[in-house]
Amino acid sequence: MTTPRDLLMIAMDVESGRKAEQGELSLALAGAEVVDLLAARAVGLDGDLLVPGERAALDDPLLDAAAALLVREEPYESLADWLWRRGLGLSAHYEAVLEEEGQLVRQRRRGFSFRAGELLPADSPARRRAEERWRAEDPVLVLLVDSLGGGGEQDGDAPEVADDAVATVLAAVNDALVELAGVRQRRAIENAAFDNIWRGSGG
Repeated sequence: MTTPRDLLMIAMDVESGRKAEQGELSLALAGAEVVDLLAARAVGLDGDLLVPGERAALDDPLLDAAAALLVREEPYESLADWLWRRGLGLSAHYEAVLEEEGQLVRQRRRGFSFRAGELLPADSPARRRAEERWRAEDPVLVLLVDSLGGGGEQDGDAPEVADDAVATVLAAVNDALVELAGVRQRRAIENAAFDNIWRGSGG
């Protein structure tokens, strides 16, 4: 399993109340991919720039796809730009792939067996490995889940990440999530103002 796959399994555990919004999860998954690409030396960080590294098979088609999207010519892409570009629709893509693999299954709705229900992690070795990593309080996984607002089960201070590059990625994910929340808040205010104007004009 990879960090983004583990993150998706934990984030989709609806019984724990950690269900995340698609946009937030997509950004976090993009960051989790960078963490694994760093570990595989497929990418490095030069300041806030993603510098492509070794071209090698990563034993995971989703990570291979991520590595193939790296900008390999100067000027290299910033980490923040990568999160937004790679993160566009990424959670839906991961869900589709994992559903095809049988790692996610559709919950049947009572009385509506012909309708597709909510996607949930299947009872599988992959899910158990993700849960073991979560229970072991793996710092990267804990901080990624925390960034989605779902880390309330972990006690004590936030775990420390020894690798400076990984810490930089996690900080960038948090910054992107804050930016996304701000954009949504502004849109909500603008929509509310428009609705007020519409009602006031008798529309």
